[in-house]
Amino acid sequence: MLFGVQNNGAIALKDAEILYDKNFLTIDEATTYFNVLRKETDWQQDRIKVFGKVYDQPRLTALFANNKNPYSYSNITMYPTPFSPILLEIKSKIEKKINQTFTTCLLNLYRNGQDSNGWHADNEKELGKNPIIASVSLGADRFFHMKHRTDKTQKLKLNLTHGSLLVMSGPTQHHWLHQIPKTKKNIGERINLTFRIIK
Repeated sequence: MLFGVQNNGAIALKDAEILYDKNFLTIDEATTYFNVLRKETDWQQDRIKVFGKVYDQPRLTALFANNKNPYSYSNITMYPTPFSPILLEIKSKIEKKINQTFTTCLLNLYRNGQDSNGWHADNEKELGKNPIIASVSLGADRFFHMKHRTDKTQKLKLNLTHGSLLVMSGPTQHHWLHQIPKTKKNIGERINLTFRIIK
């Protein structure tokens, strides 16, 4: 089911608070940020354990923060690097828009359509009870899927475009799962910056 984005950027979903700004960054800003982050980030590929099997995570990642607090998910523990000037610049733009201060940013690099992120919720204990996740997309468009944990009629499919901002907050992570699925389309690289607060 496709939901319309309201004038204020809100998406009306059951048990969720979702905001989507397709034009958060200009095309020039987004392209500059992509090029710098792609080149200057020390990307890593962790191995994850799913259903007892260990395999290479199907994307590259990096963690930055204004503190030394680690972040753990899927049996991976990441330790942050201090924010770079360009990440601080992006962080400041987000914070001014939504009046929220973030401590940490997890970056994902999707190298092609076969890189993906399976169904999950950002509900790790470090993130607190009702975490707010602000996600900036740079590079190739990718579809973002959401599904309600108990109400199978509730689904969302959103095309995350170059320079867009998606914010999930309130009870969203308790009631919804999300993913970036694989695609057979020949698409370019995408960098996703997910700003969060780690207690």
